[in-house]
Amino acid sequence: MSKAKRIFDLIMYVNAKKSFTAQDVAYEFNISVRTAHRYLMEISELGVPLYTEQGRNGGYRTLKNRVLPPIVFDENEALAIFFAFQSLKYYKSLPFHTDIDSVSRKLYVSLPEDTKKKIDRLESIICLWNPKRNITSPFLKDIVEASIENNILIIEYLSKSKNKKRQVKPIGAYAYDGLWYMPAFDIEKNKVLLFRVDRILSLETSKRIYEFPMNLTDWFNSYTIKSPIRLYVKLTREGVRQCQSKSWLEPHIIMTDHENGYIDTIIDEDEIEYVSNYFVQLGACAKVIEPQKIVDNIRKHAYSLINHYL
Repeated sequence: MSKAKRIFDLIMYVNAKKSFTAQDVAYEFNISVRTAHRYLMEISELGVPLYTEQGRNGGYRTLKNRVLPPIVFDENEALAIFFAFQSLKYYKSLPFHTDIDSVSRKLYVSLPEDTKKKIDRLESIICLWNPKRNITSPFLKDIVEASIENNILIIEYLSKSKNKKRQVKPIGAYAYDGLWYMPAFDIEKNKVLLFRVDRILSLETSKRIYEFPMNLTDWFNSYTIKSPIRLYVKLTREGVRQCQSKSWLEPHIIMTDHENGYIDTIIDEDEIEYVSNYFVQLGACAKVIEPQKIVDNIRKHAYSLINHYL
């Protein structure tokens, strides 16, 4: 085996280990302990983050942010990676923002010139657009790490009435419409609540571990209607067009002719305020027939606006 191949294999070996000794390396690669020490020093100089532990049970340990071994991508794989990164450019906050910039630079400089031109062109012809927000979410990385490690977070949250300290076990984080959200199990309330990450004013990671039997996919699929209520809405042509852009309404639109339609579905009673606010925005393009509570909310909102502008 050539020295270059052995060095490459050694990088892969140490990245798969948390701790090891020179004797472990010597045995694994059939070399002397002295040669093992020399090779470990060489890969450390190449950038693999190793540190030594002294004493009887000492040895080598890899840091948490250890370097991965070299990976070769073909052109389509490189284009796919840059496209994935490009889809995140409209988010002001990302869990690993500086890491993405670093990966992009490293990958870009290693590409041949013709592929670089395709990358440059790709950014100007295709885009996964999101509303660009100026609101920052500085605790994203802490939330992701706490979700992985099952740590409880102590957060101060900006709510409607007042700021409140909460102890929560985050399930994960997801982006929607340019904003980041964190579903988390609230220890005090004993239920899962949804938090907007930009409304977290302070965050502290506790050392307490809480194993919660739900991941982000489970949470997305866990929605159930507890208090069902019928939603029936008549739509004009523009009302149909507007509602087709909402994923929670689009499947329930029924066309009565080539222009007009209606929505007939079941919602949870807890959603009445949210649904009322949405149909207020549509004005005369939609007319809610049921439930009466939403009709009353829209009327109340309309009277409030009239009085506000008198």
